[in-house]
Amino acid sequence: MAQSFEIVERVGVSSVSISDAVKLAVFGAGRERPVAWFEVIRQQGRVTENGELEYQVTVKMGRKLS
Repeated sequence: MAQSFEIVERVGVSSVSISDAVKLAVFGAGRERPVAWFEVIRQQGRVTENGELEYQVTVKMGRKLS
């Protein structure tokens, strides 16, 4: 049986960790349609004005189409 997927990219942002940022991006996309797979394609971060770290990740995800 043939299947098709849509590919979406999301950016997750967290003040906790890289893995938390990934979870936020994947679970956020999963609320719209279940995510079948994901790939972290970029990791970055910044230092806020308060001196705290902010973690940012760009995640590519595949979601199965009906």
